[in-house]
Amino acid sequence: MSTRNTDLTDAEFAELDELLASTPEPLQALDASMLDGYLCGVLVQPRLIEIDEWLPNIFDYDGGLLPEDADPAWLAKVRELVERRHAALNRQLVEDGWFDPVVLDLDGDEDAPQTPEPAAEPAADPEQAAAEETYAGMSKISRTLMPWVAGFQHACLCFPDLAEMDDEAVMAAMARLYRHLPAETDEEKEIVATLDREHPLKDLDDAIEEMVVSVADLCDLTEQRRYAVETIRRVAPKLGRNDPCHCGSGRKYKQCHGAN
Repeated sequence: MSTRNTDLTDAEFAELDELLASTPEPLQALDASMLDGYLCGVLVQPRLIEIDEWLPNIFDYDGGLLPEDADPAWLAKVRELVERRHAALNRQLVEDGWFDPVVLDLDGDEDAPQTPEPAAEPAADPEQAAAEETYAGMSKISRTLMPWVAGFQHACLCFPDLAEMDDEAVMAAMARLYRHLPAETDEEKEIVATLDREHPLKDLDDAIEEMVVSVADLCDLTEQRRYAVETIRRVAPKLGRNDPCHCGSGRKYKQCHGAN
């Protein structure tokens, strides 16, 4: 089997993460975990999105474009690895309804219950302070899954078709994913509180399972629209076999282009 048809190995995931980290500054590329969530967000959209449309968004979270003099060998390798992961995720979702997400576990006990982290002392470094503010009140589980879900959200912001669907099941599945992002509005906080109360997560494995099932549900919910084939309407009336051929030869259609 060609390697182009297989999923990435652990070594290739690490290679891809390093390649993305070397994206020309000042661009801020997605890391391997965010990329994985982003690819799933692309795959469950209610329309098929070609690689040339979704690939540029992985190189900068804020929409910046690669410089024209970017190393073509570097870009080709990134594209090869990303395209293989995209194909593998698509195959796994369609055939198995399951995939193994790239989740980078934080240091500590992964079986810790779903409880918010206590507030930390204010950090002197501005970047560290911003990071701590982002994580404030989030459980260890959500902090671990946040990069992956942020990547999924990035896809939904770049391609809003999914979020604009008027479907309660779609909205419910997305809420189960977004519970792992910082809640900013009162409505978002209420949704997270409701999920934590009605669907508590025992540990990280339980949370990953819910995350994967939610993505698989979205894949199923959007499949019909994603693969819908538009009916081609005939503008001109259909030629009869005894009508003059459309090519202008002067012969009957059945004796010209209709002869078969």
